[in-house]
Amino acid sequence: MAKSKSAIARMQAYRSHTSLLIAATLSLGLLYSSAHAETPKDVLIEVAEHGPNSLDAMAPAANEFSQMASWQLYDRLITHGTKTLPDGKVMYDATKIEPELAKSWEIQDGGKTLIFHLREDATFHDGSPVTAEDVKWSFDRAVSVGGFPTVQMAAGSLTDPKQFSVIDPHTFKITLAVADKLTLPDLAVPVPYVVNKKLALQHATADDPWALKWTSLNDAGGGPFKIGSWKSGDRIVFDRFDNWKSGAMPALKRVVLREIASPGTRRALLEKGDVDVSVGLPPKDYAELAAAGKVNVIGTLMQNEQFNVDLNVTMKPFDDKRVRQAIAYALPYDSIMKQALYERGEPLFGADPATPFAPKWPVASKYNTDLDKAKALLKDAGYANGFKSDLYIDMSQTTVQEPMALLIQEQLKKIGITIEIHKVPGSEWFAKMGSKSMPMDINYFYGWLDYPEYFYFWTYDGKNNSVFNTANYSNPELDKLIEQARFESDPAAYDAIITRMNTIAMDEVPRVPVAHLYSDIAMQKNVKGYVYWFHTHLDLKSISKE
Repeated sequence: MAKSKSAIARMQAYRSHTSLLIAATLSLGLLYSSAHAETPKDVLIEVAEHGPNSLDAMAPAANEFSQMASWQLYDRLITHGTKTLPDGKVMYDATKIEPELAKSWEIQDGGKTLIFHLREDATFHDGSPVTAEDVKWSFDRAVSVGGFPTVQMAAGSLTDPKQFSVIDPHTFKITLAVADKLTLPDLAVPVPYVVNKKLALQHATADDPWALKWTSLNDAGGGPFKIGSWKSGDRIVFDRFDNWKSGAMPALKRVVLREIASPGTRRALLEKGDVDVSVGLPPKDYAELAAAGKVNVIGTLMQNEQFNVDLNVTMKPFDDKRVRQAIAYALPYDSIMKQALYERGEPLFGADPATPFAPKWPVASKYNTDLDKAKALLKDAGYANGFKSDLYIDMSQTTVQEPMALLIQEQLKKIGITIEIHKVPGSEWFAKMGSKSMPMDINYFYGWLDYPEYFYFWTYDGKNNSVFNTANYSNPELDKLIEQARFESDPAAYDAIITRMNTIAMDEVPRVPVAHLYSDIAMQKNVKGYVYWFHTHLDLKSISKE
């Protein structure tokens, strides 16, 4: 097959660049000097753009990878089983609650009392026994530290230390004022995990009674893996905890997660066989790797997820619903799917206008690209000549968000809207979201619990107004429906509530849906046991190598 001179030059440049990067990383001692084929079967090498900035996800500035670390280091009372999808992929099963630290449990008093019986032989990594006192202290901590962990606990109606009590050294009780279907699944997420109370308290201070500073840097867990070593910004090594009692012993004895900023380097290392798993690659790379077939690419639609454009309803001109609807009609959806997402997701636009919204989440909007409708709405709102605004993107997501932002900028120019694009460093993105100061931004959210009202609780609820409600949206009717849905037991009434919530969200469009994204991961073909989890991180317990 003939190639053009420019194509050959690009290929040579790519090879030269890649060789230099690999040589540089090897010279830094990044990887084992031996080839992938010689890597021990019980050792896994994973590369990612980022790693944890804390070993305790409850620390105030903990990032998303801190949740991954906490998942490996700590036990929760319960976990979930798995299921195999029709296409052969394996994912966790939200309907199957299984034992972890608790060997059994009882639900009494119409769901208002939950009693957990702990394993008598479970120990923390320092060898001390796990008791119900540790569980209560950990739950007290989660509802008291504030911020994300406390809101997450509240999603399951867990808000007050008085709800938690110790019956005996291995029996723990939760009491609820009202039965909540979200309580039990909320115990399986990476927040209500069990911390070594005695060890942590040795490092507590008057200013830090929950020892968050110490646990953010040290291991206080009893989970399937313990910390081998950790250098923030470089690598973290997990070693198997051979005395773990809360499940089947993992096959892997050691996992090394290395942080490599360049996606090109992460891809090259995977293709050469020098690493086992690569996460966080751009959609273009996943699409090309899947087509090439040399490694396995597994893409699972993220649970309860929406990728969207936020429009801040408290800022002009987006305080006018007609302007928000005009944007929804103007977005270049097909181009975004092809040129920014490389089809690594499903469209969330173009639904039949005559059909009511289904009682589920996510659902596709009824908007499609129609510039004539967009112009008419702008004229009706008094913006016939357009306006100027600002669109913000997360720099840690630029491989997707920057081309998408450029497509939006070009498209909106056609209806007189001038957009300036702003890039926010990934380390500042969370704070920027919390400031509610962005007129427009590209964003996404996925829910750990698979209930529509849980998604709404985090992203649309005006009373809660969490950091993820970037559009700063508030609607008393929707707030009331979110609360009703959480406790509605009649299926028909529940479905009617969800359909009404979806109707409001799509009519008001503070968030313009674009796509339902895949959670992608690429790995060598000898890596087995991958399970998609709601938190989207690799669960090291189930992974093995042939």
